Amino acid sequence: MDSKTLHFLSQLAENNNREWFQENKKLYEAAKADMEKLVGYLIAEVGKFEDLGNVQVKDCMLRIYRDVRFSKNKDPYKKNLAAGIGPGGKSSGKIDYYLQVQPGDQTFLGGGMWEVTTEQLARFRQEIDYNAQELKAIIGEKEFHAYFPEIHGDSLKTMPKGYSKDHPEIELLKRKQLFFMHRYTDKEVASKDFGDQVLKGIQLLKPFTDYMNYVLYEEAEEH
Repeated sequence: MDSKTLHFLSQLAENNNREWFQENKKLYEAAKADMEKLVGYLIAEVGKFEDLGNVQVKDCMLRIYRDVRFSKNKDPYKKNLAAGIGPGGKSSGKIDYYLQVQPGDQTFLGGGMWEVTTEQLARFRQEIDYNAQELKAIIGEKEFHAYFPEIHGDSLKTMPKGYSKDHPEIELLKRKQLFFMHRYTDKEVASKDFGDQVLKGIQLLKPFTDYMNYVLYEEAEEH
């Protein structure tokens, strides 16, 4: 990506107001176009090993404008540019490949269970209770674990109802969220091969997102 994109986002973080944004609208448009170019490249490359349907760049890009109606933080703009890449784009409701570009070494690629219904969480726990080995094999795979070493998200403090406290998969069963991410430095983001670095991450993440989409969405549709 162009280093000017990171510079714009750094300036926006320091001047998060409508007056400054309007005065620097051209810088925003250039940064947005830079992000769209990257997302377009990723859609084309991911489409070679995953059916993305007819998803377009605009379907994947998230708005930079914040919804401040229910937030104490009234900053009108996000400090990042982001996209959700997958079949149907950002609004599919299913687990996609989430890419967020933010200066200060805060850029990351991620995916997983984050905002799910009570019913979906119950399906996930039922699957873990029945056969945890499939998921453990995916997230324990050497290359995956090296790229995504840590599970992110919240867990229950006690065991969910219906499961024994001495269950061998106690930690997975407690999970309310199960999200993996890989961070990139600003230097990596500004490098010529950043798109290929993200593509590598997506390829590693795919078995996990496929598994989670099946458990949370597709399995229920089969019955």
